[in-house]
Amino acid sequence: MPKITFMGAGSTVFAKNVLGDSIMTPALEESVIALYDIDKKRLEESQRMLEAINRNSGSKATIKTYLGVENRKEALRGANYVVNAIQVGLYEPCTVTDFEVPKKYGLRQTIADTLGIGGIFRSLRTIPVMLDFARDMEEVCPDAWFLNYTNPMATLTGAMLRLTPIKTVGLCHSVQVCASGLLEGLGMPYDEQVQWKIAGINHMAWLLEITRDGQDLYPEIKRRAAARTEKHGDMVRYEIMKRFGYYVTESSEHNAEYMPYFIKSKYPELIERFNIPLDEYPRRCVNQIRQWEERGHELYNNPTLTHTRSHEYASYIMEAMETNKPYKIGGNVLNRGLITNLPSAAVVEVPCLVDKSGIAPTVIGDLPEQLAALNRTNINVQLLTIEAARTLKKDYIYQAAMLDPHTSSELSIDDIVSLCDDLIEAHGDWMPKFN
Repeated sequence: MPKITFMGAGSTVFAKNVLGDSIMTPALEESVIALYDIDKKRLEESQRMLEAINRNSGSKATIKTYLGVENRKEALRGANYVVNAIQVGLYEPCTVTDFEVPKKYGLRQTIADTLGIGGIFRSLRTIPVMLDFARDMEEVCPDAWFLNYTNPMATLTGAMLRLTPIKTVGLCHSVQVCASGLLEGLGMPYDEQVQWKIAGINHMAWLLEITRDGQDLYPEIKRRAAARTEKHGDMVRYEIMKRFGYYVTESSEHNAEYMPYFIKSKYPELIERFNIPLDEYPRRCVNQIRQWEERGHELYNNPTLTHTRSHEYASYIMEAMETNKPYKIGGNVLNRGLITNLPSAAVVEVPCLVDKSGIAPTVIGDLPEQLAALNRTNINVQLLTIEAARTLKKDYIYQAAMLDPHTSSELSIDDIVSLCDDLIEAHGDWMPKFN
């Protein structure tokens, strides 16, 4: 009977997927599920929702709740699996700060949760909290697997793997849906005959191969992509594929800010040309908050609520570890000779096999050099951000921002340093004190 602890259980919809999946999985259906959050109202909503799913599925799981930092260690005690879905600082105030302060310098963003100024500062306020989790886990569940869903994926997972002894893997949605989304967007069928191979870094992994019955689909993919002339949501990714030869896993609104080519104050026409949704994440957050206020009760106040197992990796990972039946995932792990032309300290996203022995990543070898080069520009920022969190030295924050592709293409060194100082001040106690 495994124990699953969910950190950030106030993420009710996501908790429904991961924990609802667990309740619907025979090997996990009798689990002890520990819900942890610092928001009492959202924790209670998630509890009511999961209790309804559990009750309507035979009441086999045991659901417990733990509120506040003072109860965190008990939530973790004896856990076999810890699912992390926290957002330190929430939409307000911290995400708003990450967008509004850079705007004063003319620096615009779309999502700001992975790279760039927004990704750096989201990392710096989140890593200390996750290191606190790790210290508690060392004491009360040292052998547990930490399944990280929180962004910035590579930076946070890297901090856990390099600064703690906790067994950690980073999990993202983009790998599962990359090939199918690409083909469906081009009017090409996707079924079990389609085979694909993806590797790189989180949100910038590459569809290295895609075939049907052994036939390479890339020539037809590129032909159809070039023929699309209407405005659509995948234009940045098509341009990256056109120029660099391969399709990238994460969305166009994300990748627009991972490179220096698309969001440029000197060329404002690029925003319309590539259909780039500036300030997309704040709009998304506002809409999600409004929708939850209007319709959230359909989840947490629905006594007849049921659940169908989703495609989220977490339950399949736990099932494979419990039953020793192997399962393949795209996982974020430390690069120990896996992608040979990327730094060993980087976290890479590669195919992994999961069973009772743990998570075994696949050796990829060299990426095509142009893809590795793009990945390195992002890895530079990730590694320096981890150094800033590890040492609490401001210089590493400045250097991470100076090396960020988008930031450095728009701002001078002096403005980058000034922007970082303004963000440190604006975030206040949400961040540790830097030297």
